[in-house]
Amino acid sequence: MGGGDGPSFSPRRFFASRGIQVVILAAFFFAAAAFITRLPGWPLMDYRAFDYLSTVWAEPLAEGGVIIVAIDEPSLAEINMQWPWPRSLHARLITQLRAAGTRVIGLDIIFSEPSAPSEDEALAAALGSDVVLAGDETLVTSDQADQFIRVMPLQMFSDRQAPTGIASVGLHRDGVLREMPDYSDGFAAVVAMAAGVEGGLPEPGSLIQVFGGPRTYPTVSYYQALDPANFLPPGTFEDRIAIVGLSLQNAPSIDNGGADAFATSYTVHNGKLTAGAEIQATILDNLRLKRSIAEASGPMKQLLLTSVVAAALLVWKGTGWRTVALGALVIVVLFVASYVSLRFGRVFLSPMASSLAFAGMAAAQATLDYAQERKNRRQITRAFSQYLAPALVDQLARDPSRLKLGGETRELSILFCDVRGFTTIAEQLKDDPQHLTMLINRLLTPLSDIVLSHGGTIDKYIGDCLMAFWNAPLDDPSHAVHAVSAALDMLESMQALNDDLQAEAEATGRTYYPLAIGIGINTGECVVGNMGSTSRFDYSALGDAVNLAARLEGASKAYGVPLLLGERTARAVGETFAVFELDRIRVKGKTEEVPVSTALRETPDAVRDVHEQFLQARYRGDIALQRALAQRLMRDLPALSAYHGQVL
Repeated sequence: MGGGDGPSFSPRRFFASRGIQVVILAAFFFAAAAFITRLPGWPLMDYRAFDYLSTVWAEPLAEGGVIIVAIDEPSLAEINMQWPWPRSLHARLITQLRAAGTRVIGLDIIFSEPSAPSEDEALAAALGSDVVLAGDETLVTSDQADQFIRVMPLQMFSDRQAPTGIASVGLHRDGVLREMPDYSDGFAAVVAMAAGVEGGLPEPGSLIQVFGGPRTYPTVSYYQALDPANFLPPGTFEDRIAIVGLSLQNAPSIDNGGADAFATSYTVHNGKLTAGAEIQATILDNLRLKRSIAEASGPMKQLLLTSVVAAALLVWKGTGWRTVALGALVIVVLFVASYVSLRFGRVFLSPMASSLAFAGMAAAQATLDYAQERKNRRQITRAFSQYLAPALVDQLARDPSRLKLGGETRELSILFCDVRGFTTIAEQLKDDPQHLTMLINRLLTPLSDIVLSHGGTIDKYIGDCLMAFWNAPLDDPSHAVHAVSAALDMLESMQALNDDLQAEAEATGRTYYPLAIGIGINTGECVVGNMGSTSRFDYSALGDAVNLAARLEGASKAYGVPLLLGERTARAVGETFAVFELDRIRVKGKTEEVPVSTALRETPDAVRDVHEQFLQARYRGDIALQRALAQRLMRDLPALSAYHGQVL
């Protein structure tokens, strides 16, 4: 009985999965948003959204609606009586308004206390079924019980068939009036019934649709209504509903407060309070025009869930500037949908919770992605800072998509550089390892800098040998040219280095060891990527092309040149450098011989032609011609004198 253990479950890998992260975040923000919306202060956020959405492009007033008779500063000045005014004055107003054709008169003034008998009798005589009086309802809270106390007009006024409506309104916790009165004998509802207007009570908790700020409704001063024939155009009150009440302008702001004045949804725009008489007119129009707005209940959760799912889909594959743009668009759509529902469906579906859940979900995933991206950048920087020039490392860090970790097959140009005669130097310095180490570091540092400055990747150091390649991990279409250019700079740098070492040796009395290098470059297909164990690895290249580059470096000494190129490298740089073919060698795995070459910065074409004759004579075995041409070439092409001088 045998078998092996199945793949073990790794919590770290499980939770690192992007899909799992998105699902967990979606569930968290749905739960968090659902919890936050149940906090006592959250409804004020929804109501603030209602304030703005319900007052954007506010609906115009209907024609022939309510007209306000304002007890305002001009009236106080014109009438010049101490408030409260004599009730006979209100009786005179009722008579004038009735004579002017007013259909219903609403007195938003509470006459609950008796005054002079003659004044009360005068007002009672003017009352009728077309005059609605105001009552008040107050909640009195005590340790023993809560009581609703109603304050009603005097019985003598009610006996004259004048209906009474409760003018009290309820404010939300932020002191703003938004909610429709839910009692059947509300002042506006009673005025509507007296006017014969069919409206009906809204659902409990319905919100008020305001039509503007203070003085939105047509308003005349009280003193003008006392003599409309002289102060007002004819027909001002004809078949209109008139609501009489305080409308003082000396306390117009929410900071200062005011008598019978309230903050409404429109206050967010101008900071002004609206008089109670206009509030009653607004409630009346909500009833008769069916403009009140119901609050959504169950669908809110569905919208919340939908928004979280939308956010999850948005960030499922990744986040970026497109995510930000689409996220902003989705939030705009949520607010637009709420506005459309409010304006055309008369239902307020708050976008706040769904927008919060959506934005929180998207922002959290974007933050995780940003953190992961920063982590990836740090990993890339650490992994490649030893191999690449800082500019190339920065490119990889900014755009990791240009890096394919793992293994991939690419055409590379591989360079091997080795110190000539290093074994002898090491033998002579065996008793001075510090000086030997210093010597190698002094050599490899400038050579490495040259490789990096030409965009190369340093693969490894093997003692005194340096291996580098081009065209990985970043694309380099001119990789062969850059490799050869780096090699020529490396060879030229040796003179300055040897001059410095000689000067230092003379100054310290040490033995001077001149340094020389040999370089082999080959271009071909290689496998490149992270190679090693699971705990330690290097970014390296493998393949026959790498092996041939190493062989070319070793063979360069035999040809008397410091630089030897493979066939594909020579073809790739032929138009940039002066390339000289030196011989044909048999490569492992191939039956045909392939040419090897060297490169110089530039050489006259005439010298190249002579070298070509020398090379053909070499291939034919014509020693005499080789010797004849070698004398001339050693004079005209001193860089290859060691190669040409081999036949002499």
